[in-house]
Amino acid sequence: MTPIFGDQTFNREISFCRVYSVDSKDKLEKLFLKNQISYFIEWQEPSFFAKLFGGDKQKSTFTVRINEADVERATKLVHGLEAVRLKKIKEDS
Repeated sequence: MTPIFGDQTFNREISFCRVYSVDSKDKLEKLFLKNQISYFIEWQEPSFFAKLFGGDKQKSTFTVRINEADVERATKLVHGLEAVRLKKIKEDS
């Protein structure tokens, strides 16, 4: 449900995808900026066990959040980008 205040509508921010390399994150940021899609990128800190057992030191994981109103357009833009995994978006019934 989207709250409506007067003639302004506010949409929700949702987890859109995960990105598994810094290079892909940089490409995604440039793509979103070029196409005027607002985003927030959250770096996922490696788990305790990954640190303890020496997981891949170069591997990074980022969660990208966007406004739900931009999901369709963003999905088309990221199609084919390496190391980007879209999250399943729940449809409101």
